[in-house]
Amino acid sequence: MIRSVALLASRLVIGGYMAAHGAQKLFGMFGGRGLKETARFFEAKGLTPGETMAAIAGASELGGGLLTATGLAYPLGPLVIAETMAVAATTHKANGAFSAKGGFELPVTNLAAALALAVAGPGKLTLGPKLPKSIWVPVIALGGLVGALAATKVLTYKPKSIETDHSAPVGSQASDTAREDRPEKASSTQATEEKLDADEVRESA
Repeated sequence: MIRSVALLASRLVIGGYMAAHGAQKLFGMFGGRGLKETARFFEAKGLTPGETMAAIAGASELGGGLLTATGLAYPLGPLVIAETMAVAATTHKANGAFSAKGGFELPVTNLAAALALAVAGPGKLTLGPKLPKSIWVPVIALGGLVGALAATKVLTYKPKSIETDHSAPVGSQASDTAREDRPEKASSTQATEEKLDADEVRESA
């Protein structure tokens, strides 16, 4: 019984927070930025179309979190969380290993916790039966494929360089203005991505 209580507590914490994180993405609840702002973050990381990918990520976190917390259709919930966190970790790859600098510390921690719950099982305190292997094995395979494709997009994404107006003659006012605007645009883009990274880390915490 102690084991089941411990598993229930773990499921409620991990599943509850992941469900809330999904609600932040989808609906802007709990101080989240909502679907449109999340879509901008995804676009900046190469996950396109941003709104579609943000909706998938949010629904995966919300659904996976609720399934994990309730123990329904086990182990589908923890595995959905694990696959979602694997993709999330790649979006923070460039910032290093620790969350203090916007790194992948929190997604990897959530990934490890979800895998541990999937292997340990839900315990006896659940709201429903486990998912038959004949169903969850194909679902996991499909989810893994989608996750791998999304992670590949992030890892191979290269931001577009800012175009220069070659039609303006060198030394002209238009040419000078273009040169002056480029650093400002680059700085603005970098600042936006850094803010979105910081918001993502804050929501994950």
